Amino acid sequence: MSSSPALPLPAETRWSRLSNFWADFRQSPVAVAALVVVAVVVLMAVFAPFVAPQDPYNQEALDLFDARLEPGEVGSGGYVHWLGTDAAGRDIFSAILYGLRTSLIVGVMAGSLALVLGTTVGLIAAYYGGRVEALIMRIIDLQLSLPAILLALVLVAMLGQGLMQLVAALVAAQYAYFARTTHGAASAERRKDYIEAALSTPLPARHVLFRHLLPNALPPLIVVATVQVANSIALEATLSFLGLGLPITQPSLGSLISNGFQFLLSGRYWISIYPGIALMLTVVAINLVGDQVRNVLNPRRSR
Repeated sequence: MSSSPALPLPAETRWSRLSNFWADFRQSPVAVAALVVVAVVVLMAVFAPFVAPQDPYNQEALDLFDARLEPGEVGSGGYVHWLGTDAAGRDIFSAILYGLRTSLIVGVMAGSLALVLGTTVGLIAAYYGGRVEALIMRIIDLQLSLPAILLALVLVAMLGQGLMQLVAALVAAQYAYFARTTHGAASAERRKDYIEAALSTPLPARHVLFRHLLPNALPPLIVVATVQVANSIALEATLSFLGLGLPITQPSLGSLISNGFQFLLSGRYWISIYPGIALMLTVVAINLVGDQVRNVLNPRRSR
């Protein structure tokens, strides 16, 4: 039996679907805990200026006498540095919160733009087929055969440092995952009767692409988008650690880890370890949420 085209759903139906989705999602306590971690991380990053005891990148507020204080020590500002300070006297907890803001902005921007670009490319390949499909998908296959970190390294080296340059490099390195997923889902829908019926009418191509094919290809795209946001954060941290990411005036978790790496063998572990733990928790939590979303949206799972 062929599928019917996606139509606007009544509010009650949309609410029912959301309720069913949440009922299935919360079957995994680990995923629910991961979702709570993601929510806490996002809230703390958004409200970092109100939560952090210090603006770690206001040079006038820093005191070199507070450099490399151990966790729990009181600095010249009169408050406790629960996670210690780094070589510039910055409070590590405050630096992590501000670094999370930058990492999340880069991850969400890169993931969203890669989703839009990759989805458009995949839909075009599935819709037109033939030589257009073959050419586009061979390019996608070639890109997927190369590690994303290698492509990102080359592109960042070519474009230079900066937020938009880094986002552009991450988008170019990751859009192929969305294109491949969209192409697979849209190709299956392309052969169904309701698409053939839509094509037999004088509807513009964009109408068939975005009103018929796209809504039925969304479930796997949601899963890929969740995972790719986490991958974007990890890639950005890797590039910043290598000194090819954001400039020093736009610190992220990767640059914080890099700044403390030289002090690991001197016993001042907290400068690098705590930002690393924050990065690990964020990426793992997002991946756990994405895994559960995939399980819930999987049409083959047992009911």
